[in-house]
Amino acid sequence: MRRVVVTGLGAITPLAAGIKQTWRRLIDSGSGIESTSSKGPQFDTLPSRVAGLVPLGSREQGRWQAKDWLPASEERQMAVFAQYAIAAAQEALEDAGWHPTKQDDLEATGVTIGSGIGNLDEAYSTSVAFHESGYRKVSPLFVPRLLINLAAGHVSIKYGFKGPNHAATTACTTGLHAVGDASRLIQFGDADVMVAGGAESCIHPLAIAGFARARSLATEWNDNPTAASRPFDRDRAGFVIGEGAGVVVLEELEHARSRNANIYAEIKGYGLSSDAYHMTAPQEDGSGAYLAMRQALKHAQIKPSQIDYVNAHATSTRLGDAAENRAIKRLLLGQDVKEDASQINMSSTKGAIGHLLGAAGAVEAIFTILAVNHNVLPPTLNLENAGDPPEDFDCNYVPNTAQEHSVNAALTNSFGFGGTNASLCVAKYHN
Repeated sequence: MRRVVVTGLGAITPLAAGIKQTWRRLIDSGSGIESTSSKGPQFDTLPSRVAGLVPLGSREQGRWQAKDWLPASEERQMAVFAQYAIAAAQEALEDAGWHPTKQDDLEATGVTIGSGIGNLDEAYSTSVAFHESGYRKVSPLFVPRLLINLAAGHVSIKYGFKGPNHAATTACTTGLHAVGDASRLIQFGDADVMVAGGAESCIHPLAIAGFARARSLATEWNDNPTAASRPFDRDRAGFVIGEGAGVVVLEELEHARSRNANIYAEIKGYGLSSDAYHMTAPQEDGSGAYLAMRQALKHAQIKPSQIDYVNAHATSTRLGDAAENRAIKRLLLGQDVKEDASQINMSSTKGAIGHLLGAAGAVEAIFTILAVNHNVLPPTLNLENAGDPPEDFDCNYVPNTAQEHSVNAALTNSFGFGGTNASLCVAKYHN
């Protein structure tokens, strides 16, 4: 089987526009979660009034304005999630130094970028306009701006990539499915290079209302936004919605070596599973998550004892965090594994950026790649008292402050509504 390595990283997140600034703020325990009051009065009537918002401003300041990344004509054609995707892809390709012009190279380069919800704002505003004023109020760009696969489409069009063009949309597992699927396209010879990730921008009153009605969101921290997302903490009470994009450049190993590309890490294994249980809730024992992680390790040919870090999906919900915690402990405790739970290192970076829905898995895969590359465990913010019950939460959750630790192999998890699960195994690259 062909080996797959990571040669480029790009991200637009609530911490910063750009992966270097994002990573620096993450490791420094920064938070990108703030009040939604700046978004308009419609947000002030909602029960959850906090979100992980991409900071606005110039690219030089590590902030977002579309004109720094794409021409005005292209900006008008794209939904915001697609704009985030094309910016993250641009950064990742620049980082990888991959700018092919030969036909063979363009045909061997593909794109898979997904989104969980896509352009809800466009769907809402156009529906209202059509209802009130009819056909002529519908933009000819309505459908292209609505379609989730247009993020991948725009990247392919911009760079002329003629390899596989694919878009996952599997709720909050989307970003990790995109990266994992892309790695397999390379393994099986469908491409030599893949631009892969997820993007989301649906911080809209309707989206927040929907998640709030499902009782999924944090509502008790509106006056203290940075404290709202608290994975593994006993006071966790729902996730914080976020926006952004994460994109990686994956490459077949010999292809990367032939051009002396910088290699961040190797994608060793990818596992998928289904809870087959409930529309929104996981099984309490986390069996679906366990199966995905077990499959990832099987394909990686890595023992559980070799896993130094797990970047948990943990969204700060009571049921979800507890189920994943059980699954990880089941995987990493036992004969020939970790001697006790305190040796298990896991954290959730959602404490810093919130839950980026369809972009979450891709952004968190990047954080895991950098953890492996830099031997640093990203922190879980707002973790004051792990538990409920505390005796079940006895691992090292990297509370509040990053930790230096050798990370030779790691797992990153993503789970979504409908019971869809994915786990990716990332390891240091060795010849």
